[in-house]
Amino acid sequence: MPSNLTRRRALLTAAGAAALAATTYGSAHTAPRPAQTPRRPAPGFPEGFRWGTATSAYQVEGAAHEAGRGPSIWDTFTGEPGRIRDGSTGHVSVDHYHRYKEDVALMKSIGARTYRFSIAWPRIFPEGTGTANPRGLDFYDRLVDELLEAGIEPFATLYHWDLPQALQDRGGWESRDTAQAFGDYAAYVASRLTDRVRQVFTINEMQTFVEQGHETGNFAPGLKLPLGRLNQVRHHAVLAHGLAVQAVRASGRRGTKVGPAENIATALPAVETAENIKAAELATRELNAPYLTVMLEGRYTDAWLAKAGRDAPRFTDQELKIISSKVDFVGLNVYAPSQYVLASEAAPGFTPVPFPSSHPHMASSWLLLGPEALYWAPRHAARLWQVKDIFITENGASAADEISADGAVYDVDRVMYLRNCLMHLQRATAEAVPVRGYFLWSLLDNFEWADGYATRFGLVHVDYATQKRTPKLSAAFYREVISRNALA
Repeated sequence: MPSNLTRRRALLTAAGAAALAATTYGSAHTAPRPAQTPRRPAPGFPEGFRWGTATSAYQVEGAAHEAGRGPSIWDTFTGEPGRIRDGSTGHVSVDHYHRYKEDVALMKSIGARTYRFSIAWPRIFPEGTGTANPRGLDFYDRLVDELLEAGIEPFATLYHWDLPQALQDRGGWESRDTAQAFGDYAAYVASRLTDRVRQVFTINEMQTFVEQGHETGNFAPGLKLPLGRLNQVRHHAVLAHGLAVQAVRASGRRGTKVGPAENIATALPAVETAENIKAAELATRELNAPYLTVMLEGRYTDAWLAKAGRDAPRFTDQELKIISSKVDFVGLNVYAPSQYVLASEAAPGFTPVPFPSSHPHMASSWLLLGPEALYWAPRHAARLWQVKDIFITENGASAADEISADGAVYDVDRVMYLRNCLMHLQRATAEAVPVRGYFLWSLLDNFEWADGYATRFGLVHVDYATQKRTPKLSAAFYREVISRNALA
């Protein structure tokens, strides 16, 4: 009979997913407690809480030139020298397109009950508009059926940044026509998949693809627009969301639910007092003025429009009505706080507190540690906009993920990050903040945008040369959380 250490290591080595499914990792770590001090049960998460993982099409699928898929702006961007840290592309990535059955089996072994994936727009409409490519949708038909067979609920995201290059050539997100094209694409997908996919996210992280792709130029399409044109891109993005909501309602099966998945910019009270909490709410509303705020309120804030001045976007009252089309839920991507604030008697009622140079972070320098954001982000959304159903659509951490001599990845730093984030999320649900589910980013190591393959976020390690999948320690941790519906 193997020793405890051997049994623990087996979870993360050649035994792979089967061992992970059959064994509860961590029980051998727990020292026996004296009978007179029984362990108090954790309050846990609400009954029926949805636990899942997430990926996006360009980051995991590969098969860039198969089954009639057209080029996306990321295919073009990665082909330009100097754009990607390691010079790589997503043309093959982790080959999820061909290995989806293996990956669904991994999800099941971890205990995931939901899977959030994105649909590649250029697979469905290679030219962005016009005649749909039925072979492009075939892959998602197969994936959805495999998920359902495994008892995993599919959540589809319609756009995760892979705009068809043909649309970029016609103006991209600077053109209102792109927003309309997105609505048409959303209608087609809804008509074909919502017999089985009952939960649909419109657009993932508008703030990121707009500002990284059109202001700093760090992401596709690599533009550095002046403020007026940038604000018009922002407006077209939220308009596309509203058009997609309407399209899903009109073309999807009855009962299909739809909403955004946005990386909410979250202000946290530097000290938890009533005054500072109110200041953090005010700051969060303004930080999200051109994205979540306008989507959920139907208007841009006065302060944001005043600051934009002549560079404010052009819009109509009818467009604002479309943008604020009623949603069924709101997805929040939460990794780190945007800022800490203190209350101020002067307008606008809050003062940002700068991050000190000593503030700790994960492997990615931008991923500052602030796990309490998992409490404040959904709480702010619920209180500011009366959101009744919230999903944490992304939360996770980059780590070095060194392979040990025994072939395992002991990512205790990622486990630390996740444990602390989930502790604060559990506080939120205990206080009746309406969080209904959590999607851990990401199932697999994958193409991490401008970092290429130099940065890893996965629960499962991928050897990019061989495509071998190896669950990490964090996968075992997450399996325990799911099985207990509480922190492990």
